[in-house]
Amino acid sequence: MRRTQPIARLRTAAIALMLLAVPAFAQEAQQADWPQFRGPNRDGKSPDTGLLKEWPAGGPKLLWKATNIGKGFSSPSIAGGTVYITGDVGDKLMVSAFDMDGKPKWQIDNGPIFTGQHPGARSTPTIDGGKLYIIGGTGVVGCYDLKTRRRLWFKQLTRDLGGRPPTWGYAESVLIHRNLAIVTPGGGGCIAALNKNTGATAWRSRGFSAGAQYGSCIAFTHQNVPMVVAGTGSGIVGVSANNGQVLWSNPHSSGNTANCPTPAYADGYVFWATGYGKGGVCLKLGVSGQRVTATEAWKTRDMVCHHGGYIIHDGYVYGNNGGGFACIELKTGATKWRERAVGKGSLCYADGMLYLFGERGGRAALGTCSPDGLRITGQITVEGQGTSWAHPVVVGGRLYLRYDTNLYCFDVKAK
Repeated sequence: MRRTQPIARLRTAAIALMLLAVPAFAQEAQQADWPQFRGPNRDGKSPDTGLLKEWPAGGPKLLWKATNIGKGFSSPSIAGGTVYITGDVGDKLMVSAFDMDGKPKWQIDNGPIFTGQHPGARSTPTIDGGKLYIIGGTGVVGCYDLKTRRRLWFKQLTRDLGGRPPTWGYAESVLIHRNLAIVTPGGGGCIAALNKNTGATAWRSRGFSAGAQYGSCIAFTHQNVPMVVAGTGSGIVGVSANNGQVLWSNPHSSGNTANCPTPAYADGYVFWATGYGKGGVCLKLGVSGQRVTATEAWKTRDMVCHHGGYIIHDGYVYGNNGGGFACIELKTGATKWRERAVGKGSLCYADGMLYLFGERGGRAALGTCSPDGLRITGQITVEGQGTSWAHPVVVGGRLYLRYDTNLYCFDVKAK
């Protein structure tokens, strides 16, 4: 006779199996999120795999299109089965939430819009721990509970933190690092770290005075030294993530008309490229005792990057260069190729491919990510008016493109 296990033992075993499976499911869900500007690691790179390597003649399938999201240049964030995007609606900066079918869920009002030149939403929402963080062009930083949509705290970068907005308004996206919400009001305490739960000031940067610009901060740890790096009006700077003390700085693009791109870090190097003919600088980091150095490895005029940014992959930098794109070797600064592709624009990386989005005309393209050359394997055009400075987003097998008051979602999974 076959012996049977007691029901209680079977139930215990089933629960154990379910608990063992939870981390895998949680990891899968996490990988399907793009919770902030430039993705999970703020490097413009998606964790997606199994995507199309070539688009059909008519482009990938359009899953949905959301219209009237408000005027703006911000990119979408995707987290927990919800898509978030900002836009100027009337005289308010609104955060709109959509479900994965593109149906509106709710909106949050984060205060007045920026009314200067090039009006439109700038900041991309940051999602962390059930909260949403956003910065308005006038400097209003808001933290909201995603369940209740209640504002938990807010700060005004000028009034509360002594900042001064740059010519075209505040445009950065909040960086969440550990328990901190990091922003750049500018001034003597150029970078500010706030308690992400209360908004209380944890530290202000020390030893560096500069005006705020239009990129966002990044955070990383190099040789056991945690640091926050920002592009400012007086160049690029790295400060301690623990107390804001300046660790290093470089005056590249100091006094430039505008410094818009966000810096990038990989393999011990920090890369920052800007527009208006300035080009890029690559700094090699070193640590000796308590001292951190940032030695200039090379400069280039083959990545004059106005807005579109760049990604670093397998030892090469790919990014916007004037009216097109370029590839440069990270360690040497050697230019591998320059191509026009969709013209001046932005990009992101996913599954071995580059997703390019032109700033005019709504042109987007899929291209190979290789130092051997850029080969375009698909193109589409989306509708909108004026200039687009939004970055493409690829996550969960979907491509999101924001142009003007429209948000598009395409299926880019390989069948």
